[in-house]
Amino acid sequence: MSLLSMKSRKVKTNGPLDTNQLTKTQQLLKDKWLYVLLLPGIVYFVLFKYMPMWGVLMAFQDYSPFKGFWQSDWVGFDHFQYFFQNPDFFRLLRNTLILALYDLIFFFPAPIIIALMLNELRMQFFKRTIQTLVYVPHFMSWVIIASITYVFLTTSGGAVNAVVEYFTGEKINFLSSPDWFRPMIIGQVIWKETGWGTVIFLAALASVSPEQYEAAIMDGAGRFRRMWHVTLPALRSTIVILLILRLGNFLDQGFQQIFLMTNSLNRSVADVFDTYVYFVGITQGAFSYSTAVGLFKAIVGIILIYGADYLAKKLKQPGLF
Repeated sequence: MSLLSMKSRKVKTNGPLDTNQLTKTQQLLKDKWLYVLLLPGIVYFVLFKYMPMWGVLMAFQDYSPFKGFWQSDWVGFDHFQYFFQNPDFFRLLRNTLILALYDLIFFFPAPIIIALMLNELRMQFFKRTIQTLVYVPHFMSWVIIASITYVFLTTSGGAVNAVVEYFTGEKINFLSSPDWFRPMIIGQVIWKETGWGTVIFLAALASVSPEQYEAAIMDGAGRFRRMWHVTLPALRSTIVILLILRLGNFLDQGFQQIFLMTNSLNRSVADVFDTYVYFVGITQGAFSYSTAVGLFKAIVGIILIYGADYLAKKLKQPGLF
């Protein structure tokens, strides 16, 4: 072997290895610290997301804490049959669907509208100030939101009722009236979460090239037509994906908010699946029955996600899968 070939072979051996030439074990060792950073997230999901999935088997058992998970008697679909025949089922379904539809009609477009309005602002300081103010409520807990709502709407010195009494001469019991419960819940959601939702849409709008707006201006398009033909098409894929995800939580109205705003006078319209699971499962100890109710809600959510994804692809829009 010549001296030149030996030198070239030595250079190849001591040089940096190509990633394609590394074995799987070498690649894992090469990126070991990235996997160490990933480890806490994996442990979290395994302990709190995947392992609790075995608990859905309780829906098919007559679970008893004294017998344990494996020794409890199996009852099949008895809990589901009892739930569907229960008069509470249609009341819970009606209340949940109405709140879900209100959420989809009034709350879902709100971040889009706010993002479009903020995108039209040219003064960056004013734009950032408004954006900060509208998403600050997201960081408040529902306990604080419920307390603020009580202070403003109570008949005993509430600011809103003071104005209503000044103009009409009478007060409105917003907190206990079944007619005002749903508008009050949707109003809280809009005030708390709209600003935070605009972050996603503003990030999508940041990728729109200014040349598209310049071309639209050259074609004589006004501000509204630029918004309709340039801005909204840029948000189309983001809107579709978020709508699909929203449909997955269609029956999930959130326990904490509903629970805090529910009382004995508005319970007829306030009871939803989330609060029903709490009252039946925790306060009454019907663990298997409440698990069946929660499993039913989860199955409906999965069906809605796949159905919406299928429909989006049929309409030539991007989907999740």
